[in-house]
Amino acid sequence: MAVEWNAETLQFLSQCFINTLSPLPEPRRRAEAALSEAADRANYGLAVLRLVAEPAVDEQIRQSAAVNFKNHLKARWAQNPDDPDRVVIPDTEKDQIKGLIVRLMVTATPKIQAQLSEALTVIGNHDFPKQWRALLPELVVTLDELSQANDYVSVNGVLATVDSLLKKFRYEYQTNDLLLDLKYCLDNFARPLLEVFQRTARYLDHAVASGSANAAVLKGYIESQTLCCWIFHSFNYMDLPEFFEDHMNEWMVEFNKYLTMKYPSLEDSGSEGLAVVDDLRAVVCENISLYMKRDEETFQRYLNGFVEAAWGLLVAVSNSSNRDGLTVTAIKFLTTVSTSVHHTLFARDDILQQICQSIVIPNVMLRDEDEELFEMNYIEFIRRDMEGSDLETRRRIACELLKGIALNYKERVAEKVSAQIQSLLASFSQYPAVNWKHKDCAIYLVVSLATKKASGTSISTDLVDVESFFGSVIVPELRSQDVDGFPMLKAGSLKFFTMFRNQIPKAVAVSLLPDVVRCLVSESNVVHSYAASCIEKLLLVKDEGGRARYSAEDISPFLLALMTNLFGALQKPESEENHYVMRCIVRVLGVANISHEVALPCINGLATVLKRVCENPKNPDFNHHLFDSVALLIRTACEQDPSIISAFETSLLPILQVILSRDITEFFPYAFQLLAQLVDFNRSPLPANYMDIFAILLLQDSWKKSANVPSLVRLLQAFLRKAPHELNQQGRLSNILGIFENLVSSRSTAEQGFYVLNTVIENLGYDVVSAYISHIWFTLFQRLQNNKTTKMVKSLIIFMALFLVKHGPEKLVGSMNAVQPDVFFQILERVWIPDLKSITGSMELKLTSVASTRILCESLSPSHLERWGKMLDSIVTLLSRPEEDRVEEEPEEPDFSETIGSNAARFQLRNAGRKDEDPLPDIKDPKQFLVASLANFSARSPGTLPQIIAGNLDSANQSALFQLCSSYNLTIV
Repeated sequence: MAVEWNAETLQFLSQCFINTLSPLPEPRRRAEAALSEAADRANYGLAVLRLVAEPAVDEQIRQSAAVNFKNHLKARWAQNPDDPDRVVIPDTEKDQIKGLIVRLMVTATPKIQAQLSEALTVIGNHDFPKQWRALLPELVVTLDELSQANDYVSVNGVLATVDSLLKKFRYEYQTNDLLLDLKYCLDNFARPLLEVFQRTARYLDHAVASGSANAAVLKGYIESQTLCCWIFHSFNYMDLPEFFEDHMNEWMVEFNKYLTMKYPSLEDSGSEGLAVVDDLRAVVCENISLYMKRDEETFQRYLNGFVEAAWGLLVAVSNSSNRDGLTVTAIKFLTTVSTSVHHTLFARDDILQQICQSIVIPNVMLRDEDEELFEMNYIEFIRRDMEGSDLETRRRIACELLKGIALNYKERVAEKVSAQIQSLLASFSQYPAVNWKHKDCAIYLVVSLATKKASGTSISTDLVDVESFFGSVIVPELRSQDVDGFPMLKAGSLKFFTMFRNQIPKAVAVSLLPDVVRCLVSESNVVHSYAASCIEKLLLVKDEGGRARYSAEDISPFLLALMTNLFGALQKPESEENHYVMRCIVRVLGVANISHEVALPCINGLATVLKRVCENPKNPDFNHHLFDSVALLIRTACEQDPSIISAFETSLLPILQVILSRDITEFFPYAFQLLAQLVDFNRSPLPANYMDIFAILLLQDSWKKSANVPSLVRLLQAFLRKAPHELNQQGRLSNILGIFENLVSSRSTAEQGFYVLNTVIENLGYDVVSAYISHIWFTLFQRLQNNKTTKMVKSLIIFMALFLVKHGPEKLVGSMNAVQPDVFFQILERVWIPDLKSITGSMELKLTSVASTRILCESLSPSHLERWGKMLDSIVTLLSRPEEDRVEEEPEEPDFSETIGSNAARFQLRNAGRKDEDPLPDIKDPKQFLVASLANFSARSPGTLPQIIAGNLDSANQSALFQLCSSYNLTIV
């Protein structure tokens, strides 16, 4: 039933909206429930809009209603595919809302106007322009009336709405539909935009000239011009429309004025007033940069004036705090000019000098807000400083300007900047305690202006000699015994070391490593993060031939101190989950020789961190590196000293049991992988507590979450290898095969099901599995019939091959045919022979080719000429052709990370994987095995095989086979 607009509805809605503001939960909940129920009825949104328009209703109620109306439109204007049952606003109601909203928005008070403007944008994003042709003409008429009436609160409300509607022309991918929408908007709004822009400019000029306008009036005019400039930007973003080219002069004259004019009554009224003017100047800089890129030739006549204006602005604002937005956009404009054909504007020596002194140095020099960010938000500081997200900061953009100019004046720029660097360092040397920022500025310039060499790893600079600069400027900071003194200089020096790590001689770097290790104890989060990152990146350096430059021997003298300091850093406030430190731990564990003396404190340190994150898991990146470091430590330490496993169990098992018992589900995949490692490194028989854990594997609930599946399979495989006899007791094998059946029945987990089945066949005798083998084959045949995929076929061939090499071809053929007569040869012809060529992986290739060869020579009779020949042809294809020539792409099959959930791939620990065991250790070369088997076979039936080969192998495979025979000096007779 529709909502009727009458006095009762007005009273009901008013009471509900006032109650939603109640501090008491009960009336608030009742009101929200009543409104939610009413929202499903037709005309609800229209009724709320009419309430908003009632001047007699309290402002607070109307404002609450306006917010509700906006949210109602967001949820119900169009159908949400994620919520198909939600009721959508009927078309008749939509039409009435569209007819009312513009006029109501214009006449509303500022706070309500803002909500209605957002609501109008919601409608516009769905319907404008194709399904709301009346909107733009109505906005044009309204805008003209309001600007003539000098009502700039309402003018700006309309312009903000138009800006919001047209933003899509700046952000969306260019299509024919979008270009048609742009043309419609240009036809209807380009001229009105210019008219309101010029009218506002006249008002603004008159107010400034007469001296009569106060800050509030100027603010309205300037905000209006800012919005007009953004709409201009939207219209011109894709290409320069003809209308704007024809009227370029009108726009550009005003643009230049706004870059050069002062508005003292507004700018001097406080930071908010200055920001309003700077916002206008910044968008003007965006627009002139756009025109430089889009139509450099037409724009050329205005260029000198704009360069002078931007230059003057920068000299004025470069030393000012809180004017970063304007500074960045103005420098961007000059950078665009510097890389264009007009770069000669920057050619004079005095201009280059002034750029360095008056623009670059002031913007690169540290400010109070930089120090505050360094101390109060180290993650954001590092994100900007080290990870390259500082493209929109003063420091970075000033260096980009120098890089732009250097494209044409490289030597002169290097000369000027080098001189500035030497001057800054001299200033520091004179008064280090006072002028430490000068040294930071010098280091920042060298680092930021460095360029990557073509090879991609090495960094080069023309500003300084790297080794000399490193020795005289960087080393003293690193060697300083006070790790907490001048932390920003320490951080800059560590960053330099990290960036130029390839150029620093190994002997110098190794001698400094203990100093970097000492920096890990710094109280500054940035410093110990940069120290950890420096060590991690150093250990990644490769010399020619891909050989690691730094080895275990290089870090062994201070390995214990290094690990102690890394774990100490994780105890410091706000660094408890510092992923730079944890990544360093993983890297060091991967390089170092982990002795008993180092392994024990490391596992205890990692266990302490594990306990802490179990209390409140919140940083997935950190947690992944944490679990991977535990996996790496287990692998390296236990391979070197198997006796250490008991100490690892003492530290880790209680934590892993906490994860499972407290249902910390996001850690389940990690826990199962670590348990698999502990099982791998144990000796049989396994301790009783492991069999308790095994019981969890058999619970169906454990397998319901797809992200757990690969890790559970990994753990199940470990148990099957280490405790095969225990798994054949108390009905456990039946449960395991039930898991296999469930996994293989689903397309997304079928491959994992085969991993389980393969491990069963590898580790249990035929006498144990024979009771289940018929059911296994029945399951596989059914899966093959109902949902045949490329992966399924490959997995089936590998399983059959493994079965054959473990239990012989007779048992393979017999057990399959016991389920269905002659099914072995049917699958051989329809699956094995045609799809053998798709097998990939060296172990899999060896297994399947050897098994295929044995079928050929032990199970097939040459009297079946065609079958025998096709089988041999497939084997030769597999062994003689490169993978890319025989394996077709599989575009129709989703990749593993999609099928088992994007989570599954994300949870895989690099260092927890098991080493694949070769099921055929005695056979080294499958090619030799093939030709030797054929030679023996042919010796028993001379003359048979050459005939089959000639009639069934294609010419390339015949040549390949005889080439193999020649290589191994064997003959097929």
